Parts: sequence; C-alpha cells; structure tokens
Amino acid sequence: MAIRPVEERFERIGFHTHIKGLGVRNGKAEFAADGMVGQVKAREAAYIIVQMIKKGKLAGRAILLAGPPGTGKTAIALAIAKEFGKDVPFISMSGSEIYSTELKKTEILMRAIRKAIGVRIKEYKEVIEGVVKNIEYSMTQHPYNPYQQIPASVKLTLATDTEKRDFTGDTNIAMALLQQNVREGDVIMIERETGRVTKLGRAREYKGEYDLEGEIYVETPRGPLIKEKEFVYTLSLHELDLTKARSTGGGVFSLLFGGEREEITNETRQEVDELVKRWIEDGRAEIIPGVLFIDEVHMLDIEAFAFLNRALESEMAPVVIFATNRGITKIRGTDIESPHGIPIDFLDRLLIITTEPYKEGEIRKILEIKIREEGIEMEEDAFEELVRLGVENSLRYALMLLGPVMEIAGQEGRKNVVKTDVERASELFIDYRKSAEILRNYEKEFLL
Repeated sequence: MAIRPVEERFERIGFHTHIKGLGVRNGKAEFAADGMVGQVKAREAAYIIVQMIKKGKLAGRAILLAGPPGTGKTAIALAIAKEFGKDVPFISMSGSEIYSTELKKTEILMRAIRKAIGVRIKEYKEVIEGVVKNIEYSMTQHPYNPYQQIPASVKLTLATDTEKRDFTGDTNIAMALLQQNVREGDVIMIERETGRVTKLGRAREYKGEYDLEGEIYVETPRGPLIKEKEFVYTLSLHELDLTKARSTGGGVFSLLFGGEREEITNETRQEVDELVKRWIEDGRAEIIPGVLFIDEVHMLDIEAFAFLNRALESEMAPVVIFATNRGITKIRGTDIESPHGIPIDFLDRLLIITTEPYKEGEIRKILEIKIREEGIEMEEDAFEELVRLGVENSLRYALMLLGPVMEIAGQEGRKNVVKTDVERASELFIDYRKSAEILRNYEKEFLL
C-alpha cells in the first residue's frame, strides 16, 4: 500500500515547533502524542520532574539528558518547558558558546540564566480609547527641508457608545497617527502619560459592502473615553538588567548602541532583584521561572561548572537542563576523566535521564508522519527501504534522504517515489559509517 498525503493536518518534525508537551497522560507516556514519538521511559521521567518543579521540590538541582545523537534530547527539554505554559521562557545554548573573546565565560552563563527567568508585570495606565469621528492636522514647514511639511499638531474627535469629546495632540501624536494611517472610523488608544498611540482596528459600524483592505473590525468602546486599563507584559531579568545598566552607567554610547558587549555589574543585578521583589510584594509582578537548556554540556570547562554549582543554589534560578552524547571523557580544563565530562560533585546535583536509539516502530511512525506532512507520495516498497536505512544507520540519515528522493523522482518525471529512487539517493549520499570506511581505505590520499 502506497503512502500518500492526507487532508488532515500533521505536525512538522524537522524542527521542534511541533512539540506541544511530553504526551504523558496519568503518568503514562503515549507512543505518539503532543508531537513526541517514542522515548517512553525518558518522557515519563521528565513528567515526574515537571510535577516536582511545580511543587517546588527541585531547588538546587538540575537535569541531565544523556544519550546517543539524534535521540530527542532537545525535543524533551522543549517539551518540559511547554508543560509549564506558553509564557515560560525557553533559552537554548551550546556549551561551546561560552568561549567568547568579548565577554567572560561566567558573564555569558549569567546572562543565559537571567534570560530564562521571566517577570510578568501588571500595570494600570490611564488611556483615552474611542472611535475617531473627526481628525484634522495642523501642518508646518519641515525644519530641515523647505519643500516638505510635517504635522505640528492634531485635533481629534473621539467617541464611545456613551461619550464624545475633542482632544488635541502634539507633533509626536500627530506623527504616530499618520504612520499608522489612522482615519475616521478607526478605534485607537492613546496612553496619557507617554502619548503612545495604538490602532486597535476599525469600528464595525464603518464596515462597508466590500472589504478590500483586509481591515480588522472591533466593537465600539463602551463607557467613558478616559479610563484605567490593565497592561500585562513579560520581560526577562536580563532585559531589566540591560535597562537598568543603560539608565545608570552606560552613557550616551550605551544608550545608542545597546551595551551588549559590556559586562553588567553584580550591583546592577542586585538592584534589579530588589526592585522585582518590591513589585512582587506590591502585587505588581510575578516571577516565571523558565528553562535554560545547555546542549553539549561536555564543552563546559571546570570554571564554568564551578560557577553553575553556585548559581543553581540561587533563589532566582531557572530550571536548568543539560544534554550530552559523550561517555567517559576528560573534564575540559583538567586531565581528569569523568562520566560525560562532568565533575563528580556536579553530577551529584543532577537527575539523569537517559535516551535510547529509536526502535524500528518509532522510526516507522516518525517517517510516516514526516512523509505525509511534506506531501510526499511514496510507494510501500520505497517506504520499507527508507525504514531499513533508518534502522541500519540512523533516523536522521533517513530523514535527510527525503529531499534527494523527491528530486530524483522529479527528474524521472514522476510525482510518486519508488524504491529505486531511495536506493539511488542512498548511493549518492552516504551515511557516516560508509564515510568512515572510505576514510580508512583512502587514508593516505587525504591531506593531514
């Protein structure tokens, strides 16, 4: 039976946008659910960790995902973050990223930790919100171009379902209105403190017979024109650190160019922490601990591990997940060998989850989903050959061949992929084992 595209929607698996969660129901992982396939034991272990984190029972510890390449370690880390909600920060980095010529290793790690901690801030602001009934601009000559005019001010008539009033605005408000192409019938919101203008859409009462401009239609605001409105937004601790650093010590150069290459002092971070604590006590904010995922943890050196050992004990520490595909190897910066290249005292802090190579049934299911999601028509014997290559070599190798087999079939004037297309692709694009064999056979011919 041939495998053909179907109308139902399949989640993509090439990257990790398809991951919605761990796919665990009542403590048991389903074979294929929430974008995850296989790795049942690892997902069930991750689910237990999620429950521990929600109950505050993982303080001072972290997670290590250990397994061969291509066994879903990054997918599991992202699924853990998804289990906490859509606003939870997920920061991913490689262990090799700490070796920068511009910043210290510990500064890079601290920034990553602070980026993985969100602060949900609630603010009440006084706004003017209504439908534009009339708009008139007062123009003046541009200060640098005598042939061009700019708005000097604007007069607005705004209305709700119960009130109608006239307002005047300065040049900044007038420019903002022009840039957003605000016209009669649009619903706008103006923050009274900052003068920031937001176009919310077009009032439904102004909807014509033909909607050629693709407008977003909204209801006419109710009640008074001037009201208090709650604004909720999430920033990371690192973003607050940058804002504080630029406002106190960066000078004009830092304000213009961001100061990303400059280190942030411990004093600045402590001030931010105290400010956030006050916001929390006043009910204006809440902390959202996120997930920091560090792949290739064996690339970290002894200095980085010592820093992380202390950072994990902080009261404002995110969930830290490490991943590695290494066995017994040297701890970078020393001559000591250790499991996964991680110091023993640091390993004691980790809950270790192992991932295993995908079995035939899992490879079959993942390939089936990917083929249908990509809209590939493939004959049954071709699919079986692809599964065989995935089992004998790796899932990644089988997935990589999907592009070439489609191209080969197209060159033959066919839309459907047959077995000879898969065989041809595997001859032209070899796997890593064949590559190593060629290297051994022709070792003397390669440059040293």
